[in-house]
Amino acid sequence: MVYREIVQTCSHIEVARAAVDSIGGDFARMFAAEAARRNLAVGEYAARLVSRFAARADEIDLHHVSEAADHSDLPLLAGLRYILENAAEAEAPPAWMIAACRCA
Repeated sequence: MVYREIVQTCSHIEVARAAVDSIGGDFARMFAAEAARRNLAVGEYAARLVSRFAARADEIDLHHVSEAADHSDLPLLAGLRYILENAAEAEAPPAWMIAACRCA
């Protein structure tokens, strides 16, 4: 199963960093910027998100990861991208955003 392989490999910081670099493009640039805002290295942030997603994933999440992978020439990277995008959305906003909201 693609999901299991992604979790087993991309829970490791260096593998996660290399995978995000392999996805590349705007996604990798935006992901790196978000990691920097959180004072984390890209691999560390990606590995954390993969681990958190794995801890919370239900059958629907697993289905969506599989679906993303099935419709791609690069199934592991497509599945990882789905995980990172959805895990990042589920996280609390960064501290700077919370502080900005308090000032308004």
